[in-house]
Amino acid sequence: MKKAMLLASAAALAFSVTAALAQDKGKAKAPAKPRTAISLDCSKQADAKGLHGKARKSFRAKCKRDATKTAKSKG
Repeated sequence: MKKAMLLASAAALAFSVTAALAQDKGKAKAPAKPRTAISLDCSKQADAKGLHGKARKSFRAKCKRDATKTAKSKG
């Protein structure tokens, strides 16, 4: 009798875990925004300089900010 209860409990636990995991897979992620030409160009410049981590992040932010200012002043 104890084996049957243990087996039933294990089966119920396995079923509930599987159901919970299946629900997470059903959620769709928000689609990624397409990268702009400015962003891609700044990434290429950062690659050429061999930047990584915080240095790359700050370089790209400044590059995009400067490129946006230049584009606005021309147009």
